[in-house]
Amino acid sequence: MKDALLATVIDETAAVQAFESLLAHEGKALTAASPLDTLPSIIERKTALTEQLAALERQRDEQLGALGLPKGFVGMEQAVTGNEALSAHWQELLAAAGRARRGNNDIGVLIRSRMEYNRHALAALTLAPPKSAFYGPDGRVPGIYGV
Repeated sequence: MKDALLATVIDETAAVQAFESLLAHEGKALTAASPLDTLPSIIERKTALTEQLAALERQRDEQLGALGLPKGFVGMEQAVTGNEALSAHWQELLAAAGRARRGNNDIGVLIRSRMEYNRHALAALTLAPPKSAFYGPDGRVPGIYGV
């Protein structure tokens, strides 16, 4: 049964590493002049990977339960005791998950920065300039005294 758990942890690590790679791609897209060309496909792939990761986590929890261990981190910490291969892959998964978490946080900062930039750009575009700087409905620029 621990062989199946090891296979699940390996699959989970590969999925997290793919997610990490996708986050790097998303970061590049968010700093591009026109991110809308690539973002939809990135979001679609992120959604698929998130679903895959959730399924693998459920599978890992079921395997831990079948071994008589608690679910989640606590159960894995117990499962890796005395099993070098499982322990090494578990540590690799934890490291990849940590990198992905930091990458996801970085993406959040990029998104907030881009949203703030867009908000400022919209505010500048909608700011009403002084009346004297524009021509009126008659096509003439008003003089200093409105003449």
